[in-house]
Amino acid sequence: MEGIEHRMVSVNGIQMHIAEKGQGPVVLLLHGFPQLWYSWRHQITALASQGYRAVAPDLRGYGDTDAPPSSTSYTAFHIVGDLIALIDLLAQDKVFVVAHDWGALIAWNLCLLRPDRVKAFVSLCIQFVPRHPSVKPIDRVRAALGDDYYMCRFQEPGEIEEVFARVPTKNLLKGFLTSRRAAPLYLPKGKEFGDSPPSPDLQIPLPSWLSEEDIDYYASKLDKKGFTGGLNYYRAMNLSWELMAPWTGVQVTVPVKYIVGDLDLTYNTPGVKDYIHGGGFKRDVPFLQDVVVIEGAGHFINEEKSDEINIHILDFIKKF
Repeated sequence: MEGIEHRMVSVNGIQMHIAEKGQGPVVLLLHGFPQLWYSWRHQITALASQGYRAVAPDLRGYGDTDAPPSSTSYTAFHIVGDLIALIDLLAQDKVFVVAHDWGALIAWNLCLLRPDRVKAFVSLCIQFVPRHPSVKPIDRVRAALGDDYYMCRFQEPGEIEEVFARVPTKNLLKGFLTSRRAAPLYLPKGKEFGDSPPSPDLQIPLPSWLSEEDIDYYASKLDKKGFTGGLNYYRAMNLSWELMAPWTGVQVTVPVKYIVGDLDLTYNTPGVKDYIHGGGFKRDVPFLQDVVVIEGAGHFINEEKSDEINIHILDFIKKF
């Protein structure tokens, strides 16, 4: 963590917190839910040591960055607008992008809308999701996976926040970050945590790649900011679908490397493996150069397998 600098910048009408280190070509690191710039701590130091300038923002709604209250302020256009403003502020024509989870969904839209600003993209866990021409995304997953599927449960403002509030934030985060269930996530009403919420004093063991200090940092920011900002990304999905109609069928035309763990819950969602390995992914992303499946790795792969991920990132971006 030594040498990482922090500052607030004005982008697209909001105040954004960024962490950065190093000199050289910029690598923009985009986190997912429910994380922060902090999830890239291992990549920041590795990239800086190899002659790159690593820049990791807290995305809109997270950490020390502004969190507009309405979900209508979290469309693909708002978030991509934040990133374009940040790239301009950094005085860069193009940047490398490395992104995970929701950060990757955002990055795919960045590549779709402004391919002229991206040198190359490393996507962790989330493959490109082409826009269905006639079915909204939440309607689609609800039909396929039911009302208890986590994306569907996240839709009602305030509802899941109340559920999360029943459990200490630290325990909630430990549950999220250490989950190894290679299957879609369901949160049935009244049994989101099983038959009963875990006790506040329950000691949840942590894997070697995650420390109590890491959990403390995440929890300190979430206790202050709350979950609503991150949940608003899910609540804006159908609106983004409507706004993205002109880009239906458009290919992603930047060089891409895709990395996923074989225990990742998204990788094990019905239909995803067929899309990735059956030709659909390459059809929609013609400059897809590599697909890497890491055995024994879960969803939060940039933290769990940090050394391996660092090598994959550096091996790819040095080509450009």
